[in-house]
Amino acid sequence: MSPTFAPLAATPAIDTSATAFMIICAALVLLMTPGLALFYGGMTRAKSVLNMMMMSFGAMGAAGVVYVLWGYSMSFGGSDIGGIFANPFDNFGLRGVASTVDGVTKTVGADGMPVIDVFGADVYIPEVLFAGFQLTFAIITVALISGAIADRVKFSTWMVFVPVWLTLVYFPIAHMVWGGGLLSGAEKGVAAWLFGTTDGAATVAPIDFAGGTVVHINAGMAGLVLALVVGTRLGFGTTAMRPHNVPLVMIGAGLLWFGWFGFNAGSELAADGVASLVWVNTTAATAAAILGWLLVEKIRDGHATSIGAASGIVAGLVAITPACGSLSPVGSLVLGAVAGGLAALAVGLKYRFGYDDSLDVVGVHLVAGLWGTIGAGLLATEGGLFYGGGVRQTVIQVVVALISLVISAVVTYVIAIALKRTMGWRVNEEDEVSGIDAAEHAESGYDLTARGGRLGGAGAAAPAHQHADTEGARA
Repeated sequence: MSPTFAPLAATPAIDTSATAFMIICAALVLLMTPGLALFYGGMTRAKSVLNMMMMSFGAMGAAGVVYVLWGYSMSFGGSDIGGIFANPFDNFGLRGVASTVDGVTKTVGADGMPVIDVFGADVYIPEVLFAGFQLTFAIITVALISGAIADRVKFSTWMVFVPVWLTLVYFPIAHMVWGGGLLSGAEKGVAAWLFGTTDGAATVAPIDFAGGTVVHINAGMAGLVLALVVGTRLGFGTTAMRPHNVPLVMIGAGLLWFGWFGFNAGSELAADGVASLVWVNTTAATAAAILGWLLVEKIRDGHATSIGAASGIVAGLVAITPACGSLSPVGSLVLGAVAGGLAALAVGLKYRFGYDDSLDVVGVHLVAGLWGTIGAGLLATEGGLFYGGGVRQTVIQVVVALISLVISAVVTYVIAIALKRTMGWRVNEEDEVSGIDAAEHAESGYDLTARGGRLGGAGAAAPAHQHADTEGARA
C-alpha cells in the first residue's frame, strides 16, 4: 500500500493506464459504503433501517471532510512524529498534494501535479489520486463500526464520534502500518527491532496488503468497545431481533464483494501481475468462506441460510484483505474456508458473554481480520511458516495485530466514555421501542398502516405503532 515519494527529479510521464486503474478502484471502494448501508440496513429491524443506513452515509460526509483537511497529512505526510502519526499540517487541505506549493519538494508530472512512484517501479500516478483512494478506506473503516451499536444510539453522537475516532485512532494506525511508522517495515519500526534490518529496512516486514490491521482489526475492536460502553438493546437475549429484509442484505453483500476488488487489487496501485493475482485470491478466499460458513451452519443448526451466505462473503473478504498479495490461490482457499467457519462460530459469542454486537462486527471483522493477519504469516508463499519460512513472519503478524488491538481498544474507550458523559450515546427507551427512524430522522423506511396498507408521501414519519418490526433470532 505504501507508495514511494521520490525526491525532486526530471519531469516524469504519468502512467495513464495505472492512473485510470486507480480512478476505477477508488470509485469501487467508495461504492462499498453504500453497499454496507444496504447490508447493515437489511439486517436491522424495520423501524431502524433508515438510521442504520444514515450512519454509513453520515460517515461518508464526515470522513470525507476530515480526510481532505488533515487525515491524509496525518497518515502519509512527510514529517513523522514518533512513528505514531505524521504532522497534520504538512499537507493540510491536501496542500502540496493536489497542487505544487513553494517550500514543498516533490516530483511533479508534465501537468505540474505532484506524482508518486508506485513502489519505486518508475510507474507514476498523481498523488492526489492516491489521497482520494485512501480517503475511501477511511470512510469504510469507520462505517463498519456502526453495525456494533445498531438500533440504540443518537445520530448526533455518532456524527461527533466519526471525526474524533478517525483523528485519534484510524489516522495514526494508518501511518504506523502504511506510512512508515512503528508497525511498518521501516528501520525504526517494531519489526526491525525484533529481527533486525537489511539495507535500511526491516529484514522481516509486516504483511498488510490492503488493511487487515488498519481496517478490520481496528474497526472490529472499536465495535466491541462501543458495544460494551453503550450497552445492550432493550430486550437483548430475551426478545428475538430478526433481520427485516434478507434480500437487501444479499444485495449489499454483492456490492461489497464487487467493490472489494478495488479495495484489494487497487492496493497494488498499478494494473500489473500482482493486482491480477490479488483479484483471483480475493475471489477464491471469498468463495471458500461462503462454503465454510454454510457448512458450520448446516452441522450446527441443520440449515444453510441466506444470511449465512452473505456473512460468509464478508468474512472471506475480510480475511484475505491483508494476505491477498502474499498467498497462492490454493492458500487463499484455505484461508477463506477457515475464516468462514471461524466467523460462523464467533458470531454466537455475544450471547455467551452478554455484549450486544448488533450486526456481528466483532464476530466477522475482528475475528476474520485477526485470522487473515495471522494466517498471512502461516500461508505466505515467501516467508510463511507452512512454506518453510520459519516462525519469524508469523511472530511479526501476531505482534502487529496485538499492538493494533490495544491501541484501538484503549483510545476508542477514552473517546466513547467522553462522549457518554457529555452528549450521551443512548436514545430514550420510548424512542428505542417505537422506532429510532422516526425519533432521530422523522422518517420511516416503510410507511405501513396497522392493516398493511400504504400511506401516501414516502418518507413521512409514521406513528410508532405503524412501524413494522419483524422479530426473531439471527442464527
